[in-house]
Amino acid sequence: MKASRLLHLLLLLQTRHRITTTELADRLEVSRRTVLRDVDALSMAGVPVYAERGRKGGIALIPGARINVSHLDPAELEALSLAGLDGKQLGLLGLAAEHDSAGRKIAARQASSSARPGSPRLADLVLVESTAWMEATSPTVDVAALATELRRRRQLRIRYRRSTENRASSLVVDPYGLVAKSGRWYLVADDQHEARLLSLDRLASYESLDRPATLRAGQSLRTVWAELKEQTESSRGVEIRVRLRANRLDLARRILGNRLGEVSDATASWCTAVVRYSDVESVRQLLQFGDHIEILAPARARERVQQLAEDLAERHSAGTAPRTRSVTPVASSP
Repeated sequence: MKASRLLHLLLLLQTRHRITTTELADRLEVSRRTVLRDVDALSMAGVPVYAERGRKGGIALIPGARINVSHLDPAELEALSLAGLDGKQLGLLGLAAEHDSAGRKIAARQASSSARPGSPRLADLVLVESTAWMEATSPTVDVAALATELRRRRQLRIRYRRSTENRASSLVVDPYGLVAKSGRWYLVADDQHEARLLSLDRLASYESLDRPATLRAGQSLRTVWAELKEQTESSRGVEIRVRLRANRLDLARRILGNRLGEVSDATASWCTAVVRYSDVESVRQLLQFGDHIEILAPARARERVQQLAEDLAERHSAGTAPRTRSVTPVASSP
């Protein structure tokens, strides 16, 4: 951490050439005494930096001196290589501090080479946030520990609960790596040489086996993820035609994402749209639009929504006590 702090100090001096001890202490989040000790250490090492005494004094870099500060720490390079992850996701990987440190170094280097002093950086004008709206789920395992384990390229024995099951079952997988998608983490792995997308929300536990992972020839995390993504996005087997209030169209785009297909008559008070799902049962997601939506086709989707709505109305009718009742789902399309 001290080496990183000294490099940050040099970057600030290369940008400003002279800066007060108090400001340096604030920027580096250390005491003034620590700043002076750092300057002494740099000076003894032959770095052209010195302390100026007096009311207008501070820490200065000898005029004309240039320091090669283009390198970053290995952890900082790894943090920057994971472009697109937000602060929370970097924190789960244990790289939030390194990402911030690398960002400060880059900011200082950009400031010293800017053709227009005072102009904002692109990073000050563009923010990337990959977490989904109102996302509250979190992995059940330590993401950083799992990522470290994956470096060993060993098979994993995991306990995983499928979405249709109540209990986790054991299986052995050959892992390619982790993917962060819309605020959720997934383990990409082969299960008996078949690609699987395993949500960390349902990964109960894992252990590394004393056997190397057997990955398919020519395949990598990126290629297998592309394969799984294509399968997921092309497996929607039913198209739901709906009538939606036009002033809820933007909300629908945000909630449904690429499930929302063609939209017509969007300039009227109501519009028609197509929503694609893998099965009819998924139509229950549309209940959140309340009286702003009407299911038009197919008939089995309309009937399913009517069944769900009647059950909800009965559960919430005045004078009835809360109770549990099962509703038989409509069979999925083949």
